[in-house]
Amino acid sequence: MSTVATTDPVLTPRQSTAISLRGRLQDALPKIVLAPSFVITIIFVYGFIVWTAYLSFTNSKTFPSYALTGPRAYQRLWRWTFESDPPSSWYTSITNMAIFGFLYIGICLALGLFLAILLDQKIRGEGLLRPIFLYPMALSFIVTGVAWKWFLDPGLGLEQTLHHFGWTSFHFDWIKNKDFVIYTVVIAGVWQASGFVMAMFLAGLRGIDGEIMKAAQIDGASAFQLYRRIVIPLLRPIFLSAFIVLAHMAIKSYDLVVALTSGGPGGSAWLPSNFMYEYTFKRNEMAVGSASAIIMLMTISAIIVPYLYSELKEKAR
Repeated sequence: MSTVATTDPVLTPRQSTAISLRGRLQDALPKIVLAPSFVITIIFVYGFIVWTAYLSFTNSKTFPSYALTGPRAYQRLWRWTFESDPPSSWYTSITNMAIFGFLYIGICLALGLFLAILLDQKIRGEGLLRPIFLYPMALSFIVTGVAWKWFLDPGLGLEQTLHHFGWTSFHFDWIKNKDFVIYTVVIAGVWQASGFVMAMFLAGLRGIDGEIMKAAQIDGASAFQLYRRIVIPLLRPIFLSAFIVLAHMAIKSYDLVVALTSGGPGGSAWLPSNFMYEYTFKRNEMAVGSASAIIMLMTISAIIVPYLYSELKEKAR
């Protein structure tokens, strides 16, 4: 039997150089494509974060002042939080943030989980119900705020409609009541985000091994025990992810408050983002506005950084 010897083609120095250059270009192409967006992000996101932090330690008013004056802006916010009588607009903002954040996150998680459990029962019309619940998330906060403003306006929406039907004793003026206006923001926010949370939980429910559920049912576990001891603990990563997303949305909420309440009577619906915009661009207190922005950033970081650390630590294992 004869054998045919095969040999690799001999490349000239010019050909080997061209192949080597082509390989380097292919390896570098993703970096070249991503470089402009990376540079833009570094400058216009992180660069301006550093610039805002710098301005918070200056005496900037209408225009930036680059002479450092120490933490005076933070001291003013501290006094407005604990020493102001009557309560300052900053105290109102952080109080509203606590109310809005607690109710918004809690109701969205509970309602989203409830809707996901219902849809997970393979009910008829699930394919129609899912986009109905998800549709609000496709709207901007401006659209959501305007729509709910019309609906909750006593002279235009729900109250006026029920008066036309003869229920003249019904009154719902929360949107014009400084003590309750923040709860209208909660209503609109929950309406928009609960469908998104439902989708997250539904994906988690569909990912649970059915054999575990069947084994628990065979052992005599009731439906309540099944969800309490098996399903909900397995959904813990979904709970954490949903909490991070909702907390981020709550802290940076601005347009929903403006579109729905225009800040509320006397600024009673302000959140820290509204305070920051008002003092930076309308009251010519750029240093105070910058300080409030840095506090918002620190709040978001206090939520996101531990989450990222736990995720990276889990992957490392």
